[in-house]
Amino acid sequence: MPDQATTRFETGRRYYCRSFGDHNCIWRFTVEARTAQTVTIIQDGETEARRRRVRVWQDVERVDPLGRYSLSPVLSADSPERPPS
Repeated sequence: MPDQATTRFETGRRYYCRSFGDHNCIWRFTVEARTAQTVTIIQDGETEARRRRVRVWQDVERVDPLGRYSLSPVLSADSPERPPS
């Protein structure tokens, strides 16, 4: 089980992450469900859900939404999408 994080993913909330190579490339995901060890996410514009294992780094939950590879994006619970102002 992951270490206890102070910042956790919340069901129904949208999060975003950016590409390491192109700062203007942004991926958005919605958390559909979660357990203590996994998060089920759906990428904007897609219908298929992905289940990813949660890891904790610096008291924040994080997942690899597109898989784990060199320079892969990391979705972090401290990056919720803010509602438009």
